[in-house]
Parts: sequence; C-alpha cells; structure tokens
Amino acid sequence: MPVPARKPRRLTAREAARRLMRAPKSAPRDASIRGTIRQIPKGKVATYAQVAAAAGYPLYHRQVAQLLRAAGNSLPWQRVVGAGGEIKLKYEAGLEQRTRLEMEGVRFRGKRIDMAAHQHRFRPWEFE
Repeated sequence: MPVPARKPRRLTAREAARRLMRAPKSAPRDASIRGTIRQIPKGKVATYAQVAAAAGYPLYHRQVAQLLRAAGNSLPWQRVVGAGGEIKLKYEAGLEQRTRLEMEGVRFRGKRIDMAAHQHRFRPWEFE
C-alpha cells in the first residue's frame, strides 16, 4: 500500500525571517547598509535598527551587526550602538568603542550615550 503524501508544514514567522536573512541576494543589501553607515558623521551615532531602516531593510538590524563584525576597520563601526545608546560590545572591544567615541566628542551619561545630543538623523528618502 502506498504511503500518502504529507502536506508541507507552514513556516512560522521566525523561520520565514531566518530564510530571508540567508537569502543569496545579500550583495545589494550589504552595499546599502555600508553606504548608510558611512553617512554617520563624526560626533554622531545611530542604532543598529536605525541603520537597517535607513538602508531600506527595517528588520535587518542583526545583519548590520554581522556586517560590521566582518568589515573590520573599513567602516566607522564605533558610531553604531545598541538601542538607547548602549555599547553592546564586551570587554576590550567595548572599551575601545567608548574611547573612540569620546575622542570624536561624544558625551556619555553613565554607560549610555547622550542620544539627545549625539543621535544622527538620517534624511528621509526623497521620492520623485
């Protein structure tokens, strides 16, 4: 007796998002994120989520972190911080990020950046 075919299982939202993150069309996305990070001027910071949204990929904040990790010193990585101005890097890397930001004139309130004074505002997309 033949075995009946099984229905394909529906993906959860998390599984669908993970598949999107692994999509092979990452080169244009990565280029857009890199260009967005380069727009952040000295003395200003942006969060991972703000960079992703400004690049046109609002759900890809983790991709921003992965790209910064892989890029090394080719991007101004110190200007991208966690939500609320928190430095997410640990140990020496976090200390180096804080030192670099202080050298650029960024002020801190305890462990967090004064986002009211130093948050970069990306210009909205201009449509024709």
